[in-house]
Amino acid sequence: MTTHREPLDSVLDTVGETPLVRVHGSPDEVPVYAKLESFNPGASVKDRIGKYMLERMLERGDIGEGGTVIEPTAGNTGIGIAVAARQLGLQAVFVVPERFSKEKQQLMAALGAEVINTPTDEGMGGAIERARELADELDDAVVPQQFSNPLNAEAHYATTAPEIFEALDGEVGAVVAGCGTAGTLMGMARYAREQEPGTYVCAVEPEGSLYRSFAGDDPEEAEYKTEGIGTHDPTTNELFDPELVDEIRAVADRDAHDELKRLASEEGHLVASSAGAASVAARDVAERAASGDVELPHDSVVTVFPDSSERYLSKGIYRSFEEWEG
Repeated sequence: MTTHREPLDSVLDTVGETPLVRVHGSPDEVPVYAKLESFNPGASVKDRIGKYMLERMLERGDIGEGGTVIEPTAGNTGIGIAVAARQLGLQAVFVVPERFSKEKQQLMAALGAEVINTPTDEGMGGAIERARELADELDDAVVPQQFSNPLNAEAHYATTAPEIFEALDGEVGAVVAGCGTAGTLMGMARYAREQEPGTYVCAVEPEGSLYRSFAGDDPEEAEYKTEGIGTHDPTTNELFDPELVDEIRAVADRDAHDELKRLASEEGHLVASSAGAASVAARDVAERAASGDVELPHDSVVTVFPDSSERYLSKGIYRSFEEWEG
């Protein structure tokens, strides 16, 4: 599906305008709609920030043509930036913790980027530190730093959210999205609250993640299989604004895994674990709204399915929960 009816000049012209599709596991009284971000050219929501951030940084003079973009990333952001970098005359280097999807790392390399791995036990904090070290060693190099760069959230304020509101004629009752950097949710939430101050906003994380500490809770830290969302170090998640969030929902890996398999077998959505978690949370908000336990300004819930399950097949994403490597 595409909204484009004429030939385009560049792959960057295909970023955004992704379909918004009903999730049929949601109640009829309060339907859930999901933005299918695998329809982007790099097959994930991160294509939006790859294009938007690099274009703005070139415009501002943060980096010159021929310069090097260095980013710590779990993968999809790297692919999004790599798609944009070469088209905009930039070089790309990505620092990726070892445990993350090999498919994503292969795609980054195929797009002309250099991939540098850091130890899994150092997490994203270790990747961020290594990226900064590399930037200091090179001339005309910049770290966009998706975890702290306001352009990340601004990309979704400028593109994702307006597309959703246009599709639903402005009648959006709740916004639900997984939080890795939190850029997607923050951009959507800020736009939504400007249109309708009563919009319900729900942040989604895996059980074992520490986003709930922003709400004053004391969650128990643990490893989780769900990939692309969550945090073990909230100090790196500088974009998250608790004032824009009504609820932080932790979803168990098993529930996310059950839902991603249900979405495939029942609804034809080939999505990954972060989408499974988002769908669990979005359906829960919708069901509580339908029963009167949550008040929404409009009878609809929107969420984002960030990418495709195909990037996780080597980890057994459709096998049993015990066999899924995460």
